[in-house]
Amino acid sequence: QISLLIGFISVNNSPWTDYSAYSFFQIVTMCDLVMILFFYVMHIFRVYRKLTCVSWPLAEFLHYLIGTILLLIGSIVAAAKSYNITGLVAGATFGFLATILCVISMWSSYKVSCITQSTSKYR
Repeated sequence: QISLLIGFISVNNSPWTDYSAYSFFQIVTMCDLVMILFFYVMHIFRVYRKLTCVSWPLAEFLHYLIGTILLLIGSIVAAAKSYNITGLVAGATFGFLATILCVISMWSSYKVSCITQSTSKYR
């Protein structure tokens, strides 16, 4: 989440040359930040216990999957259109770092929720 925020701030404070590429990058980073915050709030207040009709592990997995794909696309476009402007290169770099961290988080979320449940059935 911090790498997304740093990437957003780096791109926001740099002079832009291609508005569509960086607008997409900013929108993707802000949407990811809002959704991560949403899942944190759901976890902190334990709302998932009251809303049992939603498969929360699946919702979190889909959030990370879609967010990671969009973040990867946004980072590639931002890196291609950076024209060696340091703030834009830094934003794209932190976008790639956030993509890697989202993949790790997605794997750990899947591993904890799905693999742990499947092994506990057979005990």
